[in-house]
Amino acid sequence: IARIQEIYDEIKNRYVAPGYRRITHILHREGYQINRKTVNRLMRKMDLYGYVMKRRHPYSSYQGDIKGRIKPDLIKRKFFALRPNMKWYTDITEFNLKGKKLYLSPIIDGCGRDTVAYNISRHPNLKQMMSMLNDAFKTNQALNGLIFHTDRGWQYQHKAYQHELAIRGIEQSMSRKGCSPDDGLM
Repeated sequence: IARIQEIYDEIKNRYVAPGYRRITHILHREGYQINRKTVNRLMRKMDLYGYVMKRRHPYSSYQGDIKGRIKPDLIKRKFFALRPNMKWYTDITEFNLKGKKLYLSPIIDGCGRDTVAYNISRHPNLKQMMSMLNDAFKTNQALNGLIFHTDRGWQYQHKAYQHELAIRGIEQSMSRKGCSPDDGLM
């Protein structure tokens, strides 16, 4: 028990908080025959805890196709638009700032690649998408014939989202499944 405390104190300056696996490895190198579960149990008894690194998984909004809500790819990688409000693109990007996740959702115009509207939120939910759309519609009134291109995220397949586009005469376009170059401008 004393050696476990000594090792912990020695290496805690080099590592955030050494765990039982690292301490077991050091004990084995020193010739001690001890099981990692025993080291873990003793460390818990001594109130010595290691730091657990969380695995980072990139954000993916794809949750499968909802039948009847997938739109065809009208852009076909021809991203440039001749005039403003002809082609818009959007997607969600995850940022990790000081251990907290933020989700940025911008709308970019294909002509000049200007940002039409954007929204930052702690959660990538439908509320974020709808407020971003409302911001874009406040500044742009006549949008008949606009092609709005997205990936196949669940937000873009939602009835409320598609209804907002349809009542303004906007045609929705979606990239093919698993084909990121189709959404290359974003």
